Amino acid sequence: MVMYRCCIIADPQSKVWEFAEAIYEKLSERSEKFELNPVEIIRFRDGEIKPKIKGNVRRKNCFFVHDSSKRPADWFLELVLINEALRNSSAQEIIDVLPYMKFARQDRKDESRVPISARAVLDVISLYTDAILTIDVHSEQIQGFTGRRFDSLRSSVVFRNYLIERYPEFFEEEWSIMSPDAGGTPRARHFAKKLGLENIVIGNKYRKKAGEVAEYCIIGDVTEKMLIVDDIIDSGNTIVNAVEAVKAKGAREVWVYATHGLFSYNDNEQDPRDKLCEVADKIIVSNSIPQESYKKIEVMPLEDFFAEAIWRINEGISLSELFD
Repeated sequence: MVMYRCCIIADPQSKVWEFAEAIYEKLSERSEKFELNPVEIIRFRDGEIKPKIKGNVRRKNCFFVHDSSKRPADWFLELVLINEALRNSSAQEIIDVLPYMKFARQDRKDESRVPISARAVLDVISLYTDAILTIDVHSEQIQGFTGRRFDSLRSSVVFRNYLIERYPEFFEEEWSIMSPDAGGTPRARHFAKKLGLENIVIGNKYRKKAGEVAEYCIIGDVTEKMLIVDDIIDSGNTIVNAVEAVKAKGAREVWVYATHGLFSYNDNEQDPRDKLCEVADKIIVSNSIPQESYKKIEVMPLEDFFAEAIWRINEGISLSELFD
């Protein structure tokens, strides 16, 4: 089997450059076939952009690590144009590394005259890319929206190892796991299996409109120590309601884990991080979206996990073994 040289590509001016550098350093320890190749994004006065790949990519497997903290419109445009540049430069294979897959929450037509945005975005990306690599995609069914390979890693293994390294006492205590909404039940069951937990609690929410929780109730037995797991924290309202609900039912210590910490808010709103820190005892998010630790919020690194996934993809080794 021919193993092609491999480029890790990223924008040095973006917040994800250090993430890409860490991936490259990990891979370069294992083989000389890996290289780090910057992309320059030239910005014109009228708002147009022109990306330029700085080094040769001909007949190389190119893993473009994109910045998930960018505004969605900028994220999408840069992704498409850089993919086209790679395709036009005779890259052997183009794999988009998208730590947080934007638009994945818009996976269905939930009211009249709205787009299925996840499908539209993937339709365009699929014109140029060969594969997508992400982690804990919000809606796994969107993998069927593209004819390209779509690998969504699971962060549960990284989270388990993070707890083993930082908080070994976690496994000596009696914890229950909770999904803050019914849709996250499969995720909670998966995390429970990885962490060796048996009791699962489910939250049930009713929204009057996006970003607001009107009613919240709990299904299951709340215990003194609760771990709430989710894939995304955006406004933080659902998680705050979940924490308050289990504490009202007797929980004494509540930890929160979410893969993607968006923490978005308007100027007239309270920072979601502050809201969470007021009610939860510990919050852990990954660095799928570049950010720093904040008060009770810890940031779990993913670079080693993505480096191993990229190694396996480039070498033709099973990805599923990563989850065991």
